[in-house]
Amino acid sequence: MVDKASGNPLQGIWTGHLPVLVCQKAVPKHDVEEETAEDSLPGEPLLHSEEAGPLPLSVMKARQLVSWYCMAQNPNMPQWASWAGQGVALYPLWVRCDMSDPEGTGWLGADTVRTGGKVTAVNLHTVTCKGPAVGKSSHVTMEELTRAHKSRHHTSAVTTRGCAQFDLFGSTVVENTVIESQSSVTVDFTWSSVESILQTPPLASTATLNIKIASGDMRSPVYQLFKELEFIQVLDDGLRTGVTEWPEPVETKSALELTQALIEDLKNKVRAVQNQPVKESETSKAARDSGNMDGSLRIAFLTERGDLDFTEQLWSKMRTSVTSYQDIVDCLTLVTQALKFGDIQPWIHRGSSSALSKLVLRSYQGQMGLVSLTGLAPIHMLLEVGLDKMRKDYINYFIGQELTTLNYLAYYLSTEVDLQEQVQRVKKLHHLLEIVVNCSAFLSLTHEHLFPLTQSCLQFYKSHPYDEEHQFQLQIRPSVISSFYQNEHPQTWRVEVSSGHGHRELKTCWQLSDKPPVDHVSFSSADFPLEVTMNGEKEEPAYFTLVSSCSQISFT
Repeated sequence: MVDKASGNPLQGIWTGHLPVLVCQKAVPKHDVEEETAEDSLPGEPLLHSEEAGPLPLSVMKARQLVSWYCMAQNPNMPQWASWAGQGVALYPLWVRCDMSDPEGTGWLGADTVRTGGKVTAVNLHTVTCKGPAVGKSSHVTMEELTRAHKSRHHTSAVTTRGCAQFDLFGSTVVENTVIESQSSVTVDFTWSSVESILQTPPLASTATLNIKIASGDMRSPVYQLFKELEFIQVLDDGLRTGVTEWPEPVETKSALELTQALIEDLKNKVRAVQNQPVKESETSKAARDSGNMDGSLRIAFLTERGDLDFTEQLWSKMRTSVTSYQDIVDCLTLVTQALKFGDIQPWIHRGSSSALSKLVLRSYQGQMGLVSLTGLAPIHMLLEVGLDKMRKDYINYFIGQELTTLNYLAYYLSTEVDLQEQVQRVKKLHHLLEIVVNCSAFLSLTHEHLFPLTQSCLQFYKSHPYDEEHQFQLQIRPSVISSFYQNEHPQTWRVEVSSGHGHRELKTCWQLSDKPPVDHVSFSSADFPLEVTMNGEKEEPAYFTLVSSCSQISFT
């Protein structure tokens, strides 16, 4: 049984909404471990394993199963009359075929047509596959396709609908080697009145972006912020499991040396301010300038925020240099001693919620009290600082770019939940940031499109767990992204020729794709043209051809 939750092997082949019964050859589970190379003839494959994918049936067996399905639904068959006459309809049936016939049949399918609560007809589907082949000479023409549909279904009026998918951002080719990426942005086009095979989608098409971004891509403008999130995850894992895998330090100086230098720098700045007139600092100037950016989301994260308070500066030093639990204890001990004796009185952001920020506030009145830095307390304290800092980074970005408001971010910024949940919500915010920044940097999307994308992502993550495999979708005008696809080859291109309406609608689909259209038949490298498999710069891509046709058998 196949439904939306379990994935759809018929995607692009059948567009029904009901769950589907998929029939395939049973995988032999016995004697698999006993099969050896000595038991097989040269070149003969070993027994099929479940990991290798589904097994097809012969075309003859598939036709037999579809025939039985039709008989079971036929109210005119005496042996089925009492059951079929009650209007009990089976789920649609699709059978995987081995493509052993001359037509290369890959699927046979059947689904029922109901009228007035009774089964009145059955739709029969045949899907054939060929390829791969290079060049348009192997393609049919629109005239041939419409003529064949009219002849098969005895109709004079047909409509056509085009569909195409282009890859806008994903894997790259470097020196003829494909570098796979976990991120991808594709665009799906649909339009009516197709003029020719492989027609470029017209600007009047309906276009939908499919956005799947994985955090941690080194091409991302926010890669450094991802590295901060990685360290937060290290601390969180240490709290949960008791085992911490410390990353390699980025800094050459020790964490203690960097912390000492930060404290000394604060002391020197206090002395300098006391001895000369007030002057606009570079930090405040950078903070002011950051508000005057041209709206480019990419530029906004090439540099760190210019208004880091003391705890955030401490975090920035420690996350790149800490190599042990003792490093954290030593650094925080140094800081708490400096606060306790009044050596420093650093400023912090209003609303900071970390325990260290609260200690700084109490130090202003000399009310530090006893500070415990034993057990998990130091890691807990540093993790709070990191979460506090990153939340402000995301606020600075999303609010600064006018993509949302604090009310919409409240769920993600809450400190009322435990630390583990806070980490998960910050991860979600970072994933959202990766999505929006990459769409801005690589697709040049403007606020008009980034605003609804942000709202969609925020709404999704309020009720779903962290999921980098999820595809976010965004409706967009083709003219906005025309430069990314108009001179490129599509991943898939399909035309649908249809006639009739409602339950009597019949379709013929003709599709090209750069990947095998079925997953139950293996295509060896010998099936691919040599120049295509060896050279990624070949202008004409190799396409597989899929043809899906439909006919209807009436029971009345």
